Amino acid sequence: MKTGSRADLVIIGGGVAGLYGALCAAREADVLLVSKSPLRSSASTLAQGGVAAATADDDSPELHFQDTVAAGRGLCRASAVAALTAEAPARVADLVDLGVPFDGDLGLEGGHSRRRVSHVEGAATGAHICRALTEHVLSHPRIEVSEGERALALWTADGRCVGVRTDRRAIAAPATVLATGGYAYLWERSTNPPGSVGEGIVLAWRAGAAVADLELVQFHPTVVATNGLLLSEALRGEGALLLDDSGRRFTDELAPRDVVARAIAARGTARLDLRPVDRDRFGPLMAKLAGEGFDPETQPIPVSPAAHYTMGGIVTDLDGRTGVESLYAAGECTCTGVHGANRLASNSLLECLVYSRRAALAALQDDGLPPRLPPVPEPAPIPAVEPILRQAMWEHAGVMRDASGLSRLANERHPLARLVAECAFARQESRGGHFRSDYPVEDEAYALHTVVRPGRGLELERWT
Repeated sequence: MKTGSRADLVIIGGGVAGLYGALCAAREADVLLVSKSPLRSSASTLAQGGVAAATADDDSPELHFQDTVAAGRGLCRASAVAALTAEAPARVADLVDLGVPFDGDLGLEGGHSRRRVSHVEGAATGAHICRALTEHVLSHPRIEVSEGERALALWTADGRCVGVRTDRRAIAAPATVLATGGYAYLWERSTNPPGSVGEGIVLAWRAGAAVADLELVQFHPTVVATNGLLLSEALRGEGALLLDDSGRRFTDELAPRDVVARAIAARGTARLDLRPVDRDRFGPLMAKLAGEGFDPETQPIPVSPAAHYTMGGIVTDLDGRTGVESLYAAGECTCTGVHGANRLASNSLLECLVYSRRAALAALQDDGLPPRLPPVPEPAPIPAVEPILRQAMWEHAGVMRDASGLSRLANERHPLARLVAECAFARQESRGGHFRSDYPVEDEAYALHTVVRPGRGLELERWT
């Protein structure tokens, strides 16, 4: 292992949050961006949804705020939502300046009261944003990129993060930003790549940071039942219909995702009829369907839910600060409370942009390293995510849960699986992405966040 590496700021993660945060910080400092996978293969590249922002004449950040809070089912942190929606138009403008070729019109998606979603090629938004950001990052003179390097442990001294231990070296830095993504691949059916297993959340937890709302998982309702291909929310926004086996509609296609997912799960599968849609607008997605043997022009596509997005994660303030000094986090690995119990469609890429910028700029204000650094930590391995764990998570902590199933996860070897089960067991109600068949209604007593701090156990908290 190499020793002695130093950086003004180290960012862990090569998705939209890591890339954009690096660009924001590099205006003032030298940045080292560490990514366990190639930049062009992050989970962000798979994002079909767009970026929500109130840019139309009939829209406003206040309306975007109201829609976000309504989707969050009483758990949104109002201050976090206000920052997100107020800054959204400026972040979209940044992407345009960076060369992202947004489509000429705005899309409508579930839960939105206005057309406010900017897409690229209908459902290829994440790939185009990542491509533009990657090109700028790789050419930036103040950003060093290390691909294929995995963070194994955070390096701490007296409660402060002073860097990171990777599988190659120890890196000392006055501030560290985690932008490592979510954990939706813990479930057997998932739209996420195998790397989305919450490693950054585990590292932060082991370093002393609090985590919250890990039970709040969004299951995307329309995923091809046979191969896991995501069929974007934008399709339903443009007229796609959900049909049962008899060819009848059975739900409001633009209802919040948790409602639609449970309606489909109750039937096992459903069919998404794309015939009413202008399919030319979604050319790359239609090509993928054709490559899998489907003909959307004549035949509805069989779909069922899959784990898609995780609202829980590392607790941060509105500038990305965690409970560990000089450790910051941004994007899906965090829990700011911005999504509440159910993320509003196309607020996820927006969150990466708004909060990675805030975290990166805040991190630059940290003092330099202490004169003496402690020994580099020996990393404790995180258990591999085996198929049997993913099966258990789908069966016992999937679209519908109950106490009996959750209790079976209490002794899992994987620490994040145990924490998900602990949070889900404690939330004795159904709210947003969390549905308990033994507590099937929303309970005002649980309009609180499930927060777990190392050594203190789980607490229920109200955030403002």
